[in-house]
Amino acid sequence: MDVKILSKDPNLILDQLLELREQVYAEGLERFRGWYLRISRLSFVPSALNLAFYLALRQRDLRDLQRHLKPLGLSTMGRSEAGAIANLDAVIASLACIAHRQDEVKIRHPRSDRFYKGEWSLDRQTKLILGPKPPKRKVRIMVTLSSQCATDYPLVKQLLACGMNIARINCAHDEQEIWRAMIDNVRQAEKELGKTCRVLMELAGPKIRIDDVKFVGKREKVSVGSRIFLTKGEPLGDHDRTDESIAATIRCNRPEMLGFLRIGDPLHIDDGKISAVVNAVWTKGVLLKVLSTAKMKPVKLKSGKGLHFHSRQISVPIITPKDRQDLEFIVTGADAIGISWVKSAEDISAVQEELTRRLGDKMCRLPLVVKIETADAVDNLPEIIVRAASRQPFALMIARGDLAMEVGYERLAELQEEILWISEAAHVPVIWATQVLESLVKYGTPSRAEITDAAMSERAECVMLNKGPFIVDAVVLLDHVLMRMEEHQQKKSSQLGALKNLSVFP
Repeated sequence: MDVKILSKDPNLILDQLLELREQVYAEGLERFRGWYLRISRLSFVPSALNLAFYLALRQRDLRDLQRHLKPLGLSTMGRSEAGAIANLDAVIASLACIAHRQDEVKIRHPRSDRFYKGEWSLDRQTKLILGPKPPKRKVRIMVTLSSQCATDYPLVKQLLACGMNIARINCAHDEQEIWRAMIDNVRQAEKELGKTCRVLMELAGPKIRIDDVKFVGKREKVSVGSRIFLTKGEPLGDHDRTDESIAATIRCNRPEMLGFLRIGDPLHIDDGKISAVVNAVWTKGVLLKVLSTAKMKPVKLKSGKGLHFHSRQISVPIITPKDRQDLEFIVTGADAIGISWVKSAEDISAVQEELTRRLGDKMCRLPLVVKIETADAVDNLPEIIVRAASRQPFALMIARGDLAMEVGYERLAELQEEILWISEAAHVPVIWATQVLESLVKYGTPSRAEITDAAMSERAECVMLNKGPFIVDAVVLLDHVLMRMEEHQQKKSSQLGALKNLSVFP
């Protein structure tokens, strides 16, 4: 749906804006009414209403309208996420003055506080879920804890001292004893340093991972053209091989999901470091052919690494038996719970039912963090947000690794922008995740592109770093980058402070 402006006459532009406002208000209100009865958390009502208006506004192509508003010195509504109707009303009221029709037009310029209510609401939700604002920056830093953090208290203390605000525990790895030790170390560091650190525990979910690997002969890596047998049962020994061309046999933790695969289906291993295609489907498993590898070099297959099928190929419950066991521990030790592989609002309801069984009415106090990593989740994002935030504090994590494999790398940046916009319209905090400063974390030196990515992450409310030997260095650098970027940018808005370090100024 396009908003085409056929004249530069302010009167005609005003008439179209008034019509646009009437349509957006009616459509947004209708959508909101469909949500309202499900909202038990009253603080979310204004946010849901704004989200409904914003979605109605953004269903239209506003680019032509923006081009005509710019020469008039008016807002082009490029920052309307947190207050859609307030921004539209401000443009209409200003344009009415330009057209000398302020007595005729009933819409008045909104009070100044209406432009900041959405921002204030987002700040409150961020504090509730991700903890208080750090002293020198607004964006929080989340760190995925390694197993080492269960036994190395000085490391945990150093992370907290250098700027970690949230500790993430991925329940796909380690055991409850290790998780408890990690949490105890975080709590001890909090007390000693006088700092606050939230603990996010993320359910393993139905993600498919390699359980075991068996290589053929002395080869321990696969390269382009290699063939891999993904078995439904135990890995084959050398004596079981019938095809010398198979480089390795792997077993996954969810063999039942192999039944969804068909010849020609794509499959990614280890966050896309290995891309393959299904060459054959057999009774005992599927045969994969490697199409590409990271840097086109041989890559080692490792147990614990993820196997990614396109989510629309499979349909599985969001909560696994392992997750139900882990929940018994998580609800006693975590400040927030993370879930992955979400595809619809019904998945959110399933998680909330599990939490209610364990917490009763207290479920509404436990923050929920949902990873957006499937194409279906992007399509259903507004309903996912409303279903979750209607009952408990809620944040989103943009899991860019799996999402890129789902939608294609060329669409990742575009969809990341849309997720940020929609989340801001709902006053929902966003966590920017996957491979942030990865080269620094793993090898001690960041790439130039990673520095730019870290700088752009300032537009989210939180940035996540993964584990690695140089994680402390990464926290220090990210802390500095985020502090500097806050001087220049807030969300999509540039902060126009005086330019620095330019020789043209005396």
